Order: sequence, then C-alpha cells, then structure tokens
Amino acid sequence: MITYFLKIKLLSDTTFSRGDGVAGLIDQEVEHDAFGFPYLRGRTLKGLLREECDNLVAVLAVGRPPDWLEVANALFGIPGSDIDTIARMHVGDACLPEDLRQAVALQFEQEEYQGEKRMLTTADILSSLTTFRRQTSINPQNGAPTEGSLRSSRVILRNLCFCSQLILNPKPTDDLNKMMALFAASTLALRRIGSGRNRGRGHVQCTLWQGTQEVTPQHLRYFEQETKA
Repeated sequence: MITYFLKIKLLSDTTFSRGDGVAGLIDQEVEHDAFGFPYLRGRTLKGLLREECDNLVAVLAVGRPPDWLEVANALFGIPGSDIDTIARMHVGDACLPEDLRQAVALQFEQEEYQGEKRMLTTADILSSLTTFRRQTSINPQNGAPTEGSLRSSRVILRNLCFCSQLILNPKPTDDLNKMMALFAASTLALRRIGSGRNRGRGHVQCTLWQGTQEVTPQHLRYFEQETKA
C-alpha cells in the first residue's frame, strides 16, 4: 500500500454542489460537513480524474498498442469489477487542511461539554469560506432578464486549497511507473471541477504529492518518455 496526496488549489470561485438548495435562501448549496467546511466527495473526484484519463488514453491509443487502456483500467477499475479487476487507486474526499478542521472540532466539543453557547457556529464557518453568486437568463429580443430565471448558488472562495488522500494497492504484476505516470498526467489535465465548470467557475490547479514532496514532475517526465513517437 502506497499513500499519495492530491492537492487542489482553487484558481476561481467553485461550487462543489450537493444537488439541492436551501428553501428561501439559495438554489444550489455546496457540499459541506457537520462543522461547515466545504469538501469534494472522493467518488466525484475519482470520476473527474477518470474522465481526464480516458481522454488521454483515447489520444494515446491512436496507432499504438492498447496497453495504456489496461493501465487506466487497473488504476480506476471497470464497471462490474470483481476482486481481480477492482481499482488499485482509492480516492478520498478532498478537504481543507486537517489541522484547521481538528481545531474547530475541538472547540465545538469543549463548548458542548461545558454547556456554553457556541461562539462559532457551523453557519459562521461556511459563510467565512463561501459567498453567493446570482445569475439570470437574458431575453435576446429585448435584452431584459427572463421572468422567473433568477438563480442563486453558493461558491467556495478562490485560493483555498483542498487535499485528498490517495491509497494505491498495486499488484506484483502491475507496472507502477506507468500507473503513476498516467495518473500524474490525468492530475495535471484536471483543470475544471464542480458545478458551472463550463461557465467560468471551478478553475483549479492539481498536483500530486508523496509526503511533503511534490512528485508530479518526475512522473510526468516518465509519461513523456513513454509516449514519445
């Protein structure tokens, strides 16, 4: 078992949508935990990475043996996987720094234990990390807003950094260098996430780390060597 970390820096306001809103307040709420910290589900992140990986494999497969497809299937698994074809890479939730979340959780526990009124609430934390964005459709005939089209959504503020723990369980027959090379390339290719990613939101920068060292460049160099014509 090998542990890596995927770090995601928000370069623009982003919405990790949970699929619903808050009646009378907002039409699209962000996914957040019990303390009010936004996060991106690991399953969603894995799907985004698989999408970018499939795009890369589709290009690499032209005129080449389909071994990169086998590497991709080993990394992310295939539909209906069994014990032999299950994904080697487990992708955890992308969260804000652990020390920050633990500090807030500790404060909540202390205030609850002492029976004190909370100085900091879940709503306060969520509000400090997010803001609202509103948009409406415009009638092309007269340039006026279309009646009933106003929608509001919560967005996570840019420049925040999220981190997802990655657990790799390779088999003895796996080519670890190729697996990590393809995963690193997919990581760099992931530049838009969340709701509204095709409308200017969710611009991100993703990097791959092992411990305190960034390993994206070294794996990318191997990927470039293996894919040269």
